[in-house]
Amino acid sequence: MMNRIWFGLVAGAVLVGAFSGKMDGVTAASIESAKGAVTLALGLVGMMAFWLGMMRILQEAGLLRTIARALEPVMVRLFPDVPREHPAMSAMVMNIASNMLGLGNAATPFGVKAMVELDRLNPHPGVATNAMALFLAINTSNVALAPLGVIALRASIGSENAAAIWLPTLFATAFSTSVAIVAAKALQRRFPPPAQAAASAATPRDHAAADVPDDAPSAPLQTSTSGCLVALVVVALLIVALALELYRGIGAGTAGGELTRSVMQGWLLPVLIVLICAYGLARRVDVYDAVVAGGKEGFDVALRIIPFLVAILVAVGMFRASGALDLVIAALRPLTEPLGFPAEALPMALLRPLSGSGAYGVMAEAMQVHGPDSQIGYLVSTLQGSTETTFYVVAVYFGAVGVTRVRHAVVAGLIADVAGVVGATLAVKWML
Repeated sequence: MMNRIWFGLVAGAVLVGAFSGKMDGVTAASIESAKGAVTLALGLVGMMAFWLGMMRILQEAGLLRTIARALEPVMVRLFPDVPREHPAMSAMVMNIASNMLGLGNAATPFGVKAMVELDRLNPHPGVATNAMALFLAINTSNVALAPLGVIALRASIGSENAAAIWLPTLFATAFSTSVAIVAAKALQRRFPPPAQAAASAATPRDHAAADVPDDAPSAPLQTSTSGCLVALVVVALLIVALALELYRGIGAGTAGGELTRSVMQGWLLPVLIVLICAYGLARRVDVYDAVVAGGKEGFDVALRIIPFLVAILVAVGMFRASGALDLVIAALRPLTEPLGFPAEALPMALLRPLSGSGAYGVMAEAMQVHGPDSQIGYLVSTLQGSTETTFYVVAVYFGAVGVTRVRHAVVAGLIADVAGVVGATLAVKWML
C-alpha cells in the first residue's frame, strides 16, 4: 500500500512538473524537503528522549498499570490481541489521553513506545498487526478535547469568539475516531496478515513479551513517607502559585476565557512534568535514573525514524511544488461545492493528511483572507482539530519499529480523514 502511494506521489509530481514547467520547483522541493525532514527528526530526538523518560517514571511507579486496569473493559474490546497487563496497553492509554488533552509533545513519544511494545507481540516483524493498524487509525483521527492551539491562533487574528470552534471540533474528532475504529475493524478481514502469522501466534517471542514484560516490577511497589510529604508540598505550592496567577490575571482585567486558555497553554506541560516526578518520588522511584534510562530508548527510536520521514516528506514536498495538488483541488471542486463544502477550504482538507505545517499555513491564510469568524474561517479551523497528519503518523510510528507492510492502516487512516472533513462540515453548518 505505502509503496504505491509513495510512488504515485513522486511520479505524479515529476510528470505534472514536466508538463507545467515547474521542474525547477520540484527539484528544489526534493532537496529542501529532505533537509527539513532531517531537521524535524533531530528536533524529535530531545522530545522523544525526555518524554519517554517521563513515561519510564510512570512505569516504575506503577501508575500506567493502574490506568490500564481502569480502562481495561474498553481497551480489551478494542485490542483483543494485546494481553490485559502488557506495557503496550498503558502506553496506548497515555498516548490517547495526551492527544485528548492536546499535549502533542507528550503524545508522540507515548505513541512510539506503544508501537515498540506492540511489536514485541508481532509474530511477523515488518508487517503491521491488527492492533498496530487500529492504534494508528485512532491516532490519525486525533481525539482532541481542547484545540487550544487553534483557538489561540483565531484569537490572535482577531476572532470575536475564538473558542466557538470547540464544540464543532469535538463533534468532528469524535465522529472521525468512531469511523476510524469501525473501518480498521472491518478492513482487517480484507487485508489479512501472512498465513504463517497465525501458526506463530504462540511463539516464545510472543510469550516472553506477554508474560514477563521487560519493565515489569519484580516486587510490590512501596510508598515513601518523605517522598509523599515532598509531593504534597510541591502540589500545595503549585496550587498557591496558580491562584496567584489567576488573581493577577483578573486584576489586570483579562477575560475569563482568555485567562483560562493562557493558563492552560503556559502551565499544563510544566505542571504535568513536576507532578509525574513528584509521584515517582512518592513511590520510591529514582526519577533521575528513570529519565535517563527512558531517554536512551527515546534517542535510539528517534534516529530510526529519520529514513521514513525523509521518504514521505520529500514525496509530499515534490507533489505540492509541481502543482499536482492544485490540479486535484480543481478536479474535486465541482463535486464538493454542491455538498456545501466551499472550494476555498479544499486545500486545507487535502493537505491535512499530507503535511501538518502546510495545513496549518493554509488554515492561517484562509482565516486572514476570509476572516476567522466567516464560514470558511470556522470550517478550516475545525478541520485542523478534527484529524491528524496521517502520513506523518505512519512514518513516525511504523518507522520506529521498521514496519514496511502497513496492510489496512493507511486506508483506515484516510477513511478517518474523510470522516473528519464530513464531520467538520456538518458541525459548522449545524452549530455555527
